[in-house]
Amino acid sequence: MATSIEGDLPLLRLIHLVSPSLPVGGFTYSQGLEWAVEAGWVRGAEDLEAWLADQIETGVVYLDLPLLVRMQAAAAERDQAAMAGWIDWLLAGRETAELRREEGDRGRALADLLVAWGLDQALTWKPQLARSQAAGFAYAAAVWRIGPTAAAAGYAWAWLENLVLAAVKLVPLGQTQGQQVLARLAALVPGAVETAMAIPDDEIGASLPALAIASSAHETQYTRLFRS
Repeated sequence: MATSIEGDLPLLRLIHLVSPSLPVGGFTYSQGLEWAVEAGWVRGAEDLEAWLADQIETGVVYLDLPLLVRMQAAAAERDQAAMAGWIDWLLAGRETAELRREEGDRGRALADLLVAWGLDQALTWKPQLARSQAAGFAYAAAVWRIGPTAAAAGYAWAWLENLVLAAVKLVPLGQTQGQQVLARLAALVPGAVETAMAIPDDEIGASLPALAIASSAHETQYTRLFRS
């Protein structure tokens, strides 16, 4: 029984990492969705599904997940220089000041949490991890021996769940509608992870003009519920 429980621990650690209750402020961000709703780009469940599916198939597959996998490898090898380089790459791919600020704000919160959890060398790595929440996620996954494929799937799921929950408030959607959208979009995650795992360095990168416009406009939106 002890062996079985120990074998399940990485899975439990991953569930902990992707929990919406994690105190890193994820619930305060909509990544431009708030403006997209006000502008009439997202009016219901069908629009929301299309908005998020497009992001999964572009930004998540070609930017976020490939860099997350490389950050986890850098953490496993205790290579801070490589980690710094991948963080720079990710921040360069964040197309607005809001999105870069979110990456840093959530990164600092997660880095503090990793230190509080007592993860091995988290305090030494904190200056790097505080720059990007993806880096902190990757570092925890490496320390806790969560497989890269599982970590990537969990990271994509956490991103997706947060934005669907934001849409439930903003569109607004009923809870059941939101869960239906989440269930359908979750089916895209395994394929997204498989594609992302095979992307070479020179193909990492994506541009989402609609997301960039929505995020930029949100910076000066008159009334806002979300920080981005």
